[in-house]
Amino acid sequence: MEKDSATKERAPKKSLGGRYLEAVGRRKTAVARVRISEAAKTTFVVNDRALEELFPTAELQKIIRGPLTEAELPTKFHVSVHTNGGGVHAQAEAIRHGLSRILVAHDDELRKKLKKLGFLKRDPRMKERRKFGLKKARKAPQWSKR
Repeated sequence: MEKDSATKERAPKKSLGGRYLEAVGRRKTAVARVRISEAAKTTFVVNDRALEELFPTAELQKIIRGPLTEAELPTKFHVSVHTNGGGVHAQAEAIRHGLSRILVAHDDELRKKLKKLGFLKRDPRMKERRKFGLKKARKAPQWSKR
């Protein structure tokens, strides 16, 4: 019985050992493949470009950096992301989703905090498809009497 309890209690990973962790985040039609590895300082590379170059507004950068600031981890990470599809806002939220998944894989104790903030839930809202006979998904053509 003592072996079972020892195997259930997994210690959080303190070091990646020169390796990287990878996860996929999604939002609408945007998909982000996120990889992190330990580094001297926290850096972000998105589609082989700097984070500030691809996401110029402070709001989008705050969305992306959200999981790392909330986790308050003592270690620094190099974050590498490949993203496509959707718009810039959906891509930022997809990166946040993938980064949150990685941090939970790195340290199980972060799950409760990140889940409470809604970072681990994939936002399922999608654009509704257009129906025949309508101009858009729900907009009907103008009614004419004759």
